[in-house]
This record gives sequence, C-alpha cells and structure tokens, in this order.
Amino acid sequence: MRTNLDFSPLFRSSVGFDRMLNALEAASRAETSDGWPPYDIVKAGENEYRIVMAVAGFSRDDLAMTQEQNMLIVSGQKANGDDVQYLHRGIGSGSFHRRFELADHVRVVRAGLVNGLLIIDLKREIPEEMKPRQIEIQTDQTMPKAETKQIEANQQAA
Repeated sequence: MRTNLDFSPLFRSSVGFDRMLNALEAASRAETSDGWPPYDIVKAGENEYRIVMAVAGFSRDDLAMTQEQNMLIVSGQKANGDDVQYLHRGIGSGSFHRRFELADHVRVVRAGLVNGLLIIDLKREIPEEMKPRQIEIQTDQTMPKAETKQIEANQQAA
C-alpha cells in the first residue's frame, strides 16, 4: 500500500531545504520500475560510496554514464546484431535507464566493468570553505584597540 505524502507544510515553514524536500516529493511519486538491472549501493567509507550494477551481457560500448549536477544517469543499449534463435531467454538484454539522485558535492571518481558488474565509485568532497574551522579567541592584550569616534552634531535653537 502506498500513500502520498503532502510536503507543502514543510515548504511553507522551512528556508533553504528546497532541494531535500523536492527529492522527498519526487521519491514519493516515483514510478515503480521493473527492478532491472539489479544494483547495490554500498557505503565504502565516511565520504565514499559505491554503486554496483549487474549488467551481464553488456560491453563497455553498450553502456553510457552521465552526471548532470546532482543526478547520475546510467543507461544501457544492447546492439541488435544477433541472429540467434533462443529457446529460453533469461539474461536481460533490453535497454535500461537508471537515475541516481546524488547529494551535494558527490562526484563520480571512477567507473569500471568487471565480470559483468558495472562498479561506480563516488566520493563526497566538501569544499574547504564549508568545512568546520577552529576560530582563535583573543584576549584583551592581543586585541587591537578600537578607536572610538564621537560624532558632534550642530544643534541650532529654534
């Protein structure tokens, strides 16, 4: 049973969370896919992730991968060159199109095809200006003296 959630109250009462709320809204109305090709998402470290897709029968030339802002798109298109008559076809060979929503500052480090598995390594690289930094607290002796200026106003009697 699937229920649709209404995120409009969160949009009205929050500032700066648009991307996260849009992602939640998109996930709640996501179309059900056929589940093919199967894939795993693994957390390989504190800021490292790996997507492993089972793409048996696909060559490197049959696969395409694109990262557009925070979206990773993996697609496969098998060349139709076989004149083979199948008695049973259990290995998927149709085209596919998979989308993965990526968090901010996550980028693809490398991708490889090994033994029918497409392995995509991802890494979150937080910019230096966004990382926490230690701020030195100064004492009276090390603080520069602030000059106080007095502003004089000409007062005229009425």
